[in-house]
Amino acid sequence: MKIATYNVNGIGARLPALVRWLAEFKPDVVCLQELKAPQEKFPEAAIRDAGYGVIWHGQKSWNGVAILARGADPVESRRALPGDPEDLHSRYIEALINGVRVGCLYLPNGNPAPGPKFDYKLRWLDRLTKHAQELLATAEPVVLAGDYNVIPTEIDVYKPEHWVKDALFLPEVRSAFANLVAMGWTDALRKLHPDERIYTFWDYFRNNYARDAGLRIDHLLLSPPAAPRLASAGVDREVRGWEKASDHAPTWIVIADDGH
Repeated sequence: MKIATYNVNGIGARLPALVRWLAEFKPDVVCLQELKAPQEKFPEAAIRDAGYGVIWHGQKSWNGVAILARGADPVESRRALPGDPEDLHSRYIEALINGVRVGCLYLPNGNPAPGPKFDYKLRWLDRLTKHAQELLATAEPVVLAGDYNVIPTEIDVYKPEHWVKDALFLPEVRSAFANLVAMGWTDALRKLHPDERIYTFWDYFRNNYARDAGLRIDHLLLSPPAAPRLASAGVDREVRGWEKASDHAPTWIVIADDGH
């Protein structure tokens, strides 16, 4: 099963590139972030025409998450991260697909830091950690995939010295992410590529994609029942160079069928 995460940075503008990517790379499950579309404006027909069932949680102008499944309908199990009923941002959705529970998340950016947005990011990370602990307790194969807006280590960013005051790289954020992983989750790309410089995001400015001045902020974390099934992982980085592309590239894993 090939599971991908892709921050599309506005599904209206990126729909042609998204449909092309689905046709060429044929992922089985896709977690989308930053739909930037209200619930009723999500292009469900185009996604279904591409061969995918879909659930989504939209929001006007920003945020928004969706889970696609090739030739199947995801069975939704959660539509918001628990822990704060007043948080109305559409940043989390969860579904069961072919025996694997998939959580799709869009973690807050947190800039400018310090400030209210950074405090919200830390609270959100704390809520995610608590929910992740509950998911571990189910002993199910779980994949938590999405744009975490966290640069875990210096190898995950071009010129780390430029990011020391950024909310994606501040010690509190990196520490919270490390604590989450240490509970028993496997960072799939790092597991298979421990020393490689791998980026998933290149800003539109300063010719960053052509210079390969990127960040690794899109992650797929695997629970202990899922981790031994990890067969491969990578980034479809050429998609970032397509016309009207998102500033993120699709990031993916392949997990073997259970029992194989």
